[in-house]
Amino acid sequence: MTFRLYPNKQIEQSLRYHRKLHKDLYNAAVNNRFHQYQNFNYSVDYIEQQNSLPAFKDVWIEYKEINSQALQATLKRVDFAFERWFKGLGKRPRFKSIRHYSGWTYPAKTGYSVESDGENGYLNLSKIGRIQMRGQAKYWGKPTTCTILYRNGKWYASITVNVLDQILQLEILPIGAVGIDLGCKSALSITDGENHQQIDAPKFLRNAEHLIKKASKDKRRKRAPNRKKKIKASRRFKKAQSKVSKLTRKVANQRQNWVHQVATQITSSNSMVATEKLEVKNMTAKAKKGKRKKQKAGLNKSILDVGFGLLRSTIKYKVEQNGGVFIEVPTRQVKPSQTCPKCGNQHKKTLDIRVHECGVCNYLQDRDIAAAEVMLYWAKGNLPGLGTSLVDVESSSSTSRTRKTAGSMKQLGAKKRQKSVEVSAKNELRDVETHSSGGANCG
Repeated sequence: MTFRLYPNKQIEQSLRYHRKLHKDLYNAAVNNRFHQYQNFNYSVDYIEQQNSLPAFKDVWIEYKEINSQALQATLKRVDFAFERWFKGLGKRPRFKSIRHYSGWTYPAKTGYSVESDGENGYLNLSKIGRIQMRGQAKYWGKPTTCTILYRNGKWYASITVNVLDQILQLEILPIGAVGIDLGCKSALSITDGENHQQIDAPKFLRNAEHLIKKASKDKRRKRAPNRKKKIKASRRFKKAQSKVSKLTRKVANQRQNWVHQVATQITSSNSMVATEKLEVKNMTAKAKKGKRKKQKAGLNKSILDVGFGLLRSTIKYKVEQNGGVFIEVPTRQVKPSQTCPKCGNQHKKTLDIRVHECGVCNYLQDRDIAAAEVMLYWAKGNLPGLGTSLVDVESSSSTSRTRKTAGSMKQLGAKKRQKSVEVSAKNELRDVETHSSGGANCG
């Protein structure tokens, strides 16, 4: 859970100083890894950098004021960035400026203490001081880790706790089951098979878009910073930028608050939730050249405004937190929007058709509600006809695709390993031939 911190001027100055030191340590660790490999062909790992911390603090004595485990957590963050890079999951680690370095972590119970029972309280940080915090946790237990974050001019503390099992056992598990279809006009179409509900998209971004555009236009008229020309941002530019950030932050907070309210409403009375498996990143990709780019851009904005990914992840963790089951229906195989929930007949419909009308059983229903019913029945295992089991669907689906492995990081790694083995084998063979020829000449 995350708490908002309210430090005084002296403590905030200390927080900024600690954040700067952690940023410098992060950059130094990244530079050390690249320097050792590029100049000496030597790979530095986390253990080696961790063991060098005492000698590092002897030279840079200001780091003696910082908790040693917090410094180790910063080095672990560097190691995690390189591991992601090596596995092809992230980009090459870069040096971070203070603007893009959010904060630091206390990985154990040393270096901080919490005076709270889960609602408001105080946070004590070693070498910094006692800070008032506000927030409310749904469950509370013994604090384990604490991460200090600086975002949009405000300080936060993200605290993880070991929740007591007795608290979880007091929760009464609901017995309901629903299917949910996500959309742009109706953000959620919910059904339990008998009762139906549709929640309209709040459109927070659309409603505030004209204010953001006006503030952004005002910002463009101010003197912007330029590092190449060594031009600093004007005070008016910083003020205008702060206004834009405030508007966008308000939209994000409104969306997050709405998502939590909707997710709590759903999970408070249902222990099983079935929804479609969506690839939001692929859905919001830019349109190809010459293929209705403006229409696709508008659709992408509507999808992101609803927050499909945030909705799905929030509902999932709230259901599983209560001991329920969250099921993602394979969309390509089941085809919820093309399948009739009553008879299982599949009929292709274009996006402009918003009513499901089955030509076999004459079932008439809203398109999104019908899709939610299909997902609910599939999750329960009683979807009639095609789609009663994943095996049957995959074998008979015409749109089932097999993932291509060409160009994957796994295949690339295998090719590189094979090439290195072949090169080493050739070198060994060349050495053997050299020694044998030398021996023959000596004889």
